[in-house]
Amino acid sequence: MSGSHERGGVPVADEAALIAAARAAAADAYAPYSRFPVGAAVLLRDGRIMRGVNVENASYGLSLCAETVAIAVAAAAGRMADIVAIAVAGGTGEEPLTPCGRCRQVIAEAASVGGSEVAVICATPDGGTIARFSSSSLLPHAFGAAALG
Repeated sequence: MSGSHERGGVPVADEAALIAAARAAAADAYAPYSRFPVGAAVLLRDGRIMRGVNVENASYGLSLCAETVAIAVAAAAGRMADIVAIAVAGGTGEEPLTPCGRCRQVIAEAASVGGSEVAVICATPDGGTIARFSSSSLLPHAFGAAALG
């Protein structure tokens, strides 16, 4: 990762690039039903960024969230253990968009696989307002592999 100044464990330059990638991804979201485009981007240990978008379906329950898609893209590349941060941007509100419960669980799994917290950076559609969390603060007491016995 680049830069020496950090916010929540993520270098400022990397955070800015990650938010920009999430915002750019939101423009590619497939959201014809809700008109609620969301983009996400994961930052890997080596500085690489992978993007995801929400993908809606006429059968609403089959829709995919941007955060889950971004993590799946990293997993498909064999890089899930390398995720150090995820940014999510989009929606239509004036408050930063935070991951839904399902996405919080998926982020917690990525943190577990990587063996460390994942920084979660949430932004408004214009990137003007940002909120920062750790994966465990968004989902304390997450269900995990240890619960499976």
